[in-house]
Amino acid sequence: MSALKDRLRADLTTAIKARDDVRSSTLRMVLTAVTNAEVAGKEARELSDDDIVGLLSTESKKRREAATAFSEGGRAEMAAKERAEAGVIADYLPAQLSVEEISAVVADAIASTGAAGEGMRAMGKVMGVVQPQVKGKADGGAVAAEVRRQLA
Repeated sequence: MSALKDRLRADLTTAIKARDDVRSSTLRMVLTAVTNAEVAGKEARELSDDDIVGLLSTESKKRREAATAFSEGGRAEMAAKERAEAGVIADYLPAQLSVEEISAVVADAIASTGAAGEGMRAMGKVMGVVQPQVKGKADGGAVAAEVRRQLA
């Protein structure tokens, strides 16, 4: 079993004992998503820590988007709940990269692939090199925007 999954389960037990409703419900939801991912497909498999980080990133993004939608719809209490859940999930994600760090990773990828003179045609090649390096540490949209900016 992965160390991150063990940590999630242990933290769930702690949250239940502490009667922390937001944390316990969020961790239950995350563990359910992990279990669903493990049994999805033709055969069951054990998720690695990297797989779980990817799943946590997806869940965090869902919470941010839902909070924005609730805010725009005038449902402040639901937006606050979504933000609180996103905060709990963020505790289990790696530290997010700054804009400068993303820019440096993209610049290195462009240099290593030799894509400097190719323009936007090299977007896929550069993203293929950058994505494994920033997975779970940066929003994909922000990374793609930086790649577009540097290739243009």
